[in-house]
Amino acid sequence: MKRRYILFDLDGTLTDPGPGITRSVQYSLRSYGIEEEDLTKLYPFIGPPLKDSYMKYYGFPEEQASEAIGRYREYYTSGGMFENRVYDGIPEMLLKLKNAGAVLAVATSKPEEFAVRILEHFDLYRYFDRVGGASMDEVRVKKGEVIGYTLEAMGVNDRRQVIMVGDREHDVLGARENGLDCVGVLFGYGSREELKEVGAYRIAETVEELTECLLEEVNGL
Repeated sequence: MKRRYILFDLDGTLTDPGPGITRSVQYSLRSYGIEEEDLTKLYPFIGPPLKDSYMKYYGFPEEQASEAIGRYREYYTSGGMFENRVYDGIPEMLLKLKNAGAVLAVATSKPEEFAVRILEHFDLYRYFDRVGGASMDEVRVKKGEVIGYTLEAMGVNDRRQVIMVGDREHDVLGARENGLDCVGVLFGYGSREELKEVGAYRIAETVEELTECLLEEVNGL
């Protein structure tokens, strides 16, 4: 079976958003008297829905976690979203996939509005036929929900033709909820152990390896 559609996670898969996300979290935590100087401790916030992370790692009740997201966005929208970089080789990979006939989309737990702005800023938007993201009101935020929403918007009928790409366990689990295989990448923020434990279909260590993997899938090799 040839794969016609490829869905990509954004954070940790197409770009490295570490500085912007961790500084935005750091800024928000200060509102609650929490000083976190070691930004590496905030890496677990990269990828999963923010509300879940505030509740899991800092014990915030749901209402406070929602409030913290508002504080987070104060920093993020003022420039934090662009404290980010495209992984080397990503534009070249996307061009090769497009030339091979693949239909590309983004499916991210980041609000769709922010995802579009980031992709436009880094000149990646032109490669994608669809960008699917979370809603600003956090109603659609789980990865499985975002993937389902993106597939519906694309009018995909045969999900065997679709493959997901992401760096964290929620990418793999969200793909599975929608009947999709997921290729895990190791140049983002997840580990091989994390991806294997949840059953990633294939694992790529580098962008070059990912490119070869996806071209094989598109060509049915």
